Parts: sequence; structure tokens; C-alpha cells
Amino acid sequence: MKATVWHGKRDVRVEEVPDPVIQQPTDAVVRVTSTGLCGSDLHLYEVLGPFMTPGDVLGHEPMGVVEETGSAVTGLSPGDRVVVPFQIACGECFMCQRGLQTQCETTQIREQGSGAALFGYTKLYGSVPGAQAEYLRVPQAQYGPIRVPDDGVPDDRYLYLSDVLPTAWQAVEYAGIPEGGSVAVLGLGPIGDMACRIARHRGAGQVIGIDLVPDRLARAAARGVQTLDLSQHEDIVAATRDLTAGRGPDAVIDAVGMEAHGGTAGSLLQNLAGWLPGPLAEAAASRAGVDRLVALNLAIDLVRRGGTISLSGVYGGMADPIPMLKLFDKQIELRMGQANVRRWVPDILPLLTADDPLGVDEFATHHLPLERAPEAYERFQHKETGKVVLTP
Repeated sequence: MKATVWHGKRDVRVEEVPDPVIQQPTDAVVRVTSTGLCGSDLHLYEVLGPFMTPGDVLGHEPMGVVEETGSAVTGLSPGDRVVVPFQIACGECFMCQRGLQTQCETTQIREQGSGAALFGYTKLYGSVPGAQAEYLRVPQAQYGPIRVPDDGVPDDRYLYLSDVLPTAWQAVEYAGIPEGGSVAVLGLGPIGDMACRIARHRGAGQVIGIDLVPDRLARAAARGVQTLDLSQHEDIVAATRDLTAGRGPDAVIDAVGMEAHGGTAGSLLQNLAGWLPGPLAEAAASRAGVDRLVALNLAIDLVRRGGTISLSGVYGGMADPIPMLKLFDKQIELRMGQANVRRWVPDILPLLTADDPLGVDEFATHHLPLERAPEAYERFQHKETGKVVLTP
């Protein structure tokens, strides 16, 4: 089959790889009909190379049709239309029963000290072959895949249940926005954009979107978001406080993460590991890696005293300097983590209807064939696209 394969920093290729097969009774094989390109994939494209192996199949946002199931998979049948969550969870362990599927004790990568296995996402999370491919082996298929209607509606209606929707939903949930309160969203890429939509849908009185890409700002503004262009304000903190009674917003969602613009020193340190030989690079990144903390530091400055910061942008540094004095003094609550997809599906699925309150049907800005994945990565990294959906 064809798949998007990692070969090095900024080097992904579409190649022929072996077709997946059932390996465990709890496996299924899914024929992928649509698969998303995620901002998290760009971390593999750029800074997380030390944890990758040439030949790794990328991608973690799939939906498709079940082709085959293992003997222990009783809830699915060949021909079912499904969305596959990006994390692999059993549904029965201590963590899954508490809605923490990204901490699943059955699939935790204990040798790396990591949580649940993820599709297409480094040896830290199991090096499980990913979903930017024609077919996907799905472990723990007795629980993971989400059956969706085979109603002739295009995949985009349901695809984002794999990652974008639950990630943005959890970001808003963790933000704890008071009814009618205010939230600032840093970064208006796909997750930030969707977080704005969900915050408005859930009753936030004021949603402020902050970015510096004109297309992203215009897209958010068209859905009623107050937008601030970072490039047009010398003091973005003051500009935001001017919109929020001088205090700052009740909550801030950081939808940017480790590769924020403006982190020159952090960018240099992030990339130092990439210049080392393989084993040394991995060791350096594991013990001394740092992130570009521009977005997190801005969130700390922006949020009002006693407010909440919700991190949905991915961070991976083990030696990040964090301003604990300011966090403590401002009495800030900080929540974060990979989205627990199945936990939020019952809240989200009823919204995926013809009236489309979250705008999922038109959410993607580009649909491209799988063969153009290398181009999609390059353009997405340069912010020339919004959400990209690849079609095998």
C-alpha cells in the first residue's frame, strides 16, 4: 500500500510499504478514506526527529471502512464506517474508566515513561504505524473506533472526531470559562480555530483570537471572534486587557505549543539535538530538551489573576524554564494534556448534524490526494494552508 513515510527532518515521502494485517485478536484493519494533517505532525517534521526512525509511517487522524476484524472484536463488522481516535486505549483499565484514555494502562509505553500509545507518533508513544496510508491496523479495536452513520455525507462531517474536535473541546473544558465569561485563544490554526467555535457554542461571552496570519484571523473573525493581529500591536497584553475591563481574560487557551514564533533562543536549543548522532540526539532531547515558550509565557501574562490557562498545544521539553513566581503570584490554574477522545465523543457527536453549528463541513481549507502529502507538509509548515485532508 501507499503511505506517508518519515525519512528525516523536513523529509517525508509517499512510498510503498507492506499492507497491515491482523496481529492480535483485538485488532481491526481499516481502509482509510480520509486522513488529516495535524499541527502535531509538524513537530515530527521539524523538532522531534531524535525520536523517529526512517521508515516510520505518519498520521493519526483517520476515518474509513472496516475491512477485517480480529476474533475478540465483537462491536465492529466489515463494512462499518468508523472514525479512529488518535490514541490507542482499551476502555477497561483504571485510567480509561476515569475518562483518561490518553493514560490507558494497557497501552502505556512504560519503557519510555509515556502514556497511551498513539498512531504515527515517535518511539515515545510506541512507533505504531500511522494513518496517512491506504490501510491502517487498529489495535484495541474492541473499544477505539467510533461507528458513524453510513449516510452518504462526506467524511469531513465526522473526520475531526479523530483529533481536532475532542482536542478543542477538551481545551475549552479545561479552560473553565465562566458562563458569559471571556477567553483568549493563542494561535488560530485548526485547533485554535475550532476552540473558538466551541467556546462560543458553549456560552462564552467574549472570545478573543490572537494570531499573525491574515487568513486565520479573517476566518475566525467571520465566525464572530474578536481578533488581534500580533504583528499590529507592540503590546498585545495591553491590547487584550483593553478588551477585558483591564484585567485580562478569565481563561487563555494556548493552541500553539513548542514551536511558537519569536523564540529565537528556544529554536536554537530545540534544534541542537538534531545536529547530534542518533543515540546522542535522543538522550539530549529526553533529558535537556527545551521548548520555545513564547506562547506559554504570553498566556501567563495575558490571563487575569485567578484565571485558568489551558494548554492544547504540544510541549515536549524536559528542561523548560517556567516563571513559577508569576504563576504563583497570579494564582493561575494550569491544565493540559492530550485529548481523551472517547470521553468527549458523546458531547460532540450530537452536534455533527445538517445544521452544522461548529462548521465542520467546510472546516478543511485543502483536500489533496495522499500522493501530495510531502507538498502538504511543506505548505502547512509555512502556514500557506489551514486544515488539510488527505485522500488515499
